[in-house]
Amino acid sequence: MKAFNILFGLVFFTFAILQYNDVDPYLWIPIYASASAICILNSRGKYSFKLHLAMAAFCIVYAIILLVNKDGVISWFNEHKTESLVQSMKATKPWIEQTREFGGLMIILLVGIINIVLHKKSGAN
Repeated sequence: MKAFNILFGLVFFTFAILQYNDVDPYLWIPIYASASAICILNSRGKYSFKLHLAMAAFCIVYAIILLVNKDGVISWFNEHKTESLVQSMKATKPWIEQTREFGGLMIILLVGIINIVLHKKSGAN
């Protein structure tokens, strides 16, 4: 578990750094930095169920918003025929950015769920 959390702590830290030129860095730098901090705390044996729960709740609520938003994931899927997400972001294609953001939230949520489940299985406090 320690290696898993160090790895994702570094991954999320890198994601946070890469957000400096995003259209909304004020939102995504703290999101990824928080996910990184939680993983680093986990790697040091300082697991907090409340932190994981708060991050999971945030990710779920924000993901739902991105899912149903006018230019969100459902729009990308239904109206834009799952257009490639690896192209450059343009102001005329906001569904690409919102779908990428949804994916980032899902990665954070998945790592958090893995930590919760494995922590519970290990019987640690």
